[in-house]
Amino acid sequence: MRKNRCRPQEDARVRSSTGEKRLRRAGTREAVLAAFLVSSPVLAAPPYRTDDPEPTDYQHFELYAHSTGVDVSGDANGFAPGVEIDYGVMPNTQLSIIAPLAFDRAAGEPSHWGYGDTEIGLKYRLIEQDANGWRPTIAIFPTVDIPTGNVRRGLGTGGARIFQPVWFQKDIGDWTINAGGGYSIKFGLGNKNDWFVGWLVQRKISDQLKIGAEIFHQTAVAVGRKESTGFNIGAIYDFTDAYHLVASVGRGLQNAKETNQFSWYLGFEVTGAWP
Repeated sequence: MRKNRCRPQEDARVRSSTGEKRLRRAGTREAVLAAFLVSSPVLAAPPYRTDDPEPTDYQHFELYAHSTGVDVSGDANGFAPGVEIDYGVMPNTQLSIIAPLAFDRAAGEPSHWGYGDTEIGLKYRLIEQDANGWRPTIAIFPTVDIPTGNVRRGLGTGGARIFQPVWFQKDIGDWTINAGGGYSIKFGLGNKNDWFVGWLVQRKISDQLKIGAEIFHQTAVAVGRKESTGFNIGAIYDFTDAYHLVASVGRGLQNAKETNQFSWYLGFEVTGAWP
């Protein structure tokens, strides 16, 4: 059975004709890609960047096939497709793996496609919310990005990343509030450690449809890059208990020209029990 959840995404960017221009553009693409991979959270809780603290039920799975990315001044980066698998390995514990086919499309240059950076995470619910009180659900969800993508082709960040967030959730009638964030430790030339925080509000419109809106902030992800603030508006539609459509669109509110002029997430989710 599908949980009451929703997910994150990010922002992403390598190449040109002269040496200085090549380095400048490379830094931009790596910075955008680094941002794109931050929460998931590239992935977080699709289709949002702000995650939830609810792990997948024990011996149940969630499988996402998705496209997600960001456009900055005609330079688009992201996953198409990406595959995310979440599985309840123990009570209150979820194992997550994201395996993406990444793309980098710079204005006036050939598009690049190939395998991107792999993400592995383990979500653990520490506290369950009090249905009759104000105590929220709280979970930790450390993730590790493995630099399997080719950074010179704009398909990876060039270094490992460790993200250490704490997520909160409170349900109030038909409303669900998620909030939290964490600190990323990053390796690789030009990458910078950064903070990410997000706040998401969702409302149940019907038994099949939930809509939501989030706002998030992230400090600079690479040397010479700017911090960013942005928003997403999204929806989750349940065709059945097993099949779901998840989608969101958004853009930056701060330094949008350099970080996020347009971003998207579109995915199809399958849920069920296994074995």
